[in-house]
Amino acid sequence: MVIRWEALTIDARDPFSLAQWWAETLGWRLTDPVPGGVEVQEPGGRAPSLFFVAVDDPKSVKNRLHLDLYAGDHEATLDGLLARGASRVSVGQPAEAEWTVLADPEGNEFCLLEPR
Repeated sequence: MVIRWEALTIDARDPFSLAQWWAETLGWRLTDPVPGGVEVQEPGGRAPSLFFVAVDDPKSVKNRLHLDLYAGDHEATLDGLLARGASRVSVGQPAEAEWTVLADPEGNEFCLLEPR
């Protein structure tokens, strides 16, 4: 049996707006919305996509799955993400962590890794 990872599906109160935020964040492209949600794809189509679906309930607990992101200029990227609506969050990470935990505009956690 061969299985291929196709997409990571993310619940959202406003799927189009959140998909647009992530497309801009990653430099990916937003596909045409479909009745089930909105997809964000890597321009070359090599990576699994992010698929945003509508839910009525607000996010209430820490996600059990999150994205780890890397950028060459950590501080400039962090400043840019915060200016665009991300927020710093604490999920119990150690003070000396080599990553910064953030949340997107709907509260979904993700990590920005320090340069190696």
